Amino acid sequence: MKAHLALIPALVLSACATASTAPASPQDAFFQRLSALCGQTFEGRVTTDDPVDDSFRSQRLIMQVRDCSANEIGIPFAVGEDRSRRWVITRTDAGLRLKHDHRDENGEIHGYHMYGGDTAEAGTAERQEFPVDQDSIDQFNAAGATVSTTNVWAVEIRPGDAFVYELSRPNRLFRVEFDLTRPVER
Repeated sequence: MKAHLALIPALVLSACATASTAPASPQDAFFQRLSALCGQTFEGRVTTDDPVDDSFRSQRLIMQVRDCSANEIGIPFAVGEDRSRRWVITRTDAGLRLKHDHRDENGEIHGYHMYGGDTAEAGTAERQEFPVDQDSIDQFNAAGATVSTTNVWAVEIRPGDAFVYELSRPNRLFRVEFDLTRPVER
């Protein structure tokens, strides 16, 4: 009997160690999945068929997961030779934030800048959605891009399979899927 009682503290400690390594939320699990891609580059393709996306569809699409810290990950997204786009995913007190950092080749702000949104729900370890935030709505309205005031962006990470970037709003869906099975050279 004493031998069995001696095992109880060991089992409790083992359970605590396991629990401490598990993500605390779906957003933490998602961020861990994204962090696991740091330093890698992947090629993608547009998977939706809206003719407005033909210019993207006809070019090489590359994303590079880099600029990684415990609370923020920067992901440059190149469309052919245009390297002005960078997605930034940040941990917040309430969840995750996605922003779009647009700069020209000299690092100067280019067009719309730092627009995006925060998660409104827990999402899943695989998919997080980012409804447009008020700062972005104000930026879009000021520039006459009112159609973008209902944007919802989403990012999906299916380990060993795909990373997906998505923009949706009424009458608009844009998705790019990056192949995680084959890292590429930039």
